[in-house]
Amino acid sequence: MNIKIAIADDNSFLIKMVEEKISFFEDLKVSFKALNGEELLNKLELNCNLDIILMDIEMPVLNGIQTTEIVKQKYPHIKIIMLTVFDNDENIFNAIKAGADGYLLKEVNPKDLYAGIKETLNGGAAMNPSIALKTLKLLRNPIAINNLGAQENIKLTKRETEVLEHLSKGLSYNLIANNLILSKGTVRKHIENIYKKLQVHNKLEAVQKAKKNNLI
Repeated sequence: MNIKIAIADDNSFLIKMVEEKISFFEDLKVSFKALNGEELLNKLELNCNLDIILMDIEMPVLNGIQTTEIVKQKYPHIKIIMLTVFDNDENIFNAIKAGADGYLLKEVNPKDLYAGIKETLNGGAAMNPSIALKTLKLLRNPIAINNLGAQENIKLTKRETEVLEHLSKGLSYNLIANNLILSKGTVRKHIENIYKKLQVHNKLEAVQKAKKNNLI
């Protein structure tokens, strides 16, 4: 019996690579492909007769973790293996929390990918050794999990981080401008952007939130 697979990845070259690995096995069949989470969900509405999704994490429009959560709510029968280049703790934690059934790195060889698919369909969890180790460490350290859960995905530029560090030392706009060789107006603009990204309204809130999220 054929195992029906969907691949979601924003890189068409990597989709081809995964398809190539799947093509070695007669019982694996790619039903469809999607370049982002939204496209995958649209295609699932037309055909949810699937066994497993190989899901990338970093995708535009709707990323793999958000998509996994939606798929698991709507189509609980479909298994999901995250297939990604990143094995950082936060991705692993968020993917598991979203309901992923397995987590493999994209460099996985065809034989291990096949074994991972079979294992996941039989109720196991496909994980390559380095990810399994990180997952164990996360489970042994609930404090790390709490910190990961509390951290938000806030991205500041290098310059914004510098301005924020100066701000945290209680320096005035003028002093920050002098130290970073910027105009006062530029410093003000950076601080406006920082407040917007951190969703805060004053210096104290900005510094507290930045520290909580390990930005400074």
